[in-house]
Amino acid sequence: MEPDQLVRTMREIAIDNGLLLAIAAFGIGITKSGFSGVSLVHVLIFAHVFGARTSTGIVLPMLIAGDTMAMFMYGKHANWTYILRMMPPAIVGVVVGWLMMHRIEESAYRPLIGGIILVLATMQILRMVRESWWTEVPHANWFAWCMGILVGITTMLANAAGPVFGLFLLAIGLPKQEFVATAAWFFLLLNLAKIPFSLNLGLIRGDTLVVNLLLVPLILAGLMAGRMIVHRIPQRAFDFVILAFSAVAAIQMLVR
Repeated sequence: MEPDQLVRTMREIAIDNGLLLAIAAFGIGITKSGFSGVSLVHVLIFAHVFGARTSTGIVLPMLIAGDTMAMFMYGKHANWTYILRMMPPAIVGVVVGWLMMHRIEESAYRPLIGGIILVLATMQILRMVRESWWTEVPHANWFAWCMGILVGITTMLANAAGPVFGLFLLAIGLPKQEFVATAAWFFLLLNLAKIPFSLNLGLIRGDTLVVNLLLVPLILAGLMAGRMIVHRIPQRAFDFVILAFSAVAAIQMLVR
């Protein structure tokens, strides 16, 4: 297919699913303001609209845009000790995920991402119900490496590593402002490091960037909205609702 046709086809898909994509892009912005549970929803929406594999390349530039905006808003509170500690194992995980994507058939992506989302949703619920289980985890190198590698694999395969990194930050007991700022810087750097791997897989192209340009303003709108409501809505109740819908959608992906 010619490049102009690719751009036209991708644009048509975006227009036909405009409302869903607008919700997903808005959700990316809200995620970057601290509502980590929303991250599972945009993964599912983009995978539904564009296909599981293609969606990872479409979402990546939008995540970088959201991370950059969040970094400017919250970045001064970042704790660089944990960013530097987690980055090496996360890069290892990205390479593992990249190798997996070379070997996994497209037909396996929906159940694979569905399974990842379901596991992460369960982990988020456990984190919310029994926070003491995670805060008692020692500050050990093996824990940082295990979580870092899992972050790298899940972010490469599905752009769905937010809940995993959130568990790590919860375990070490970061205050809320440091939590949001540390996550913003960490994922900005990690997502930038993923660009060569996504280009190698042909997941970032001219036609996918057209979709990104259309949706980036909604990411900013979501980030601003999230910033305004983050102190007004109990995050525990909000995350439970989001996780419930994500779990149902993930189960549907696994069944199909």
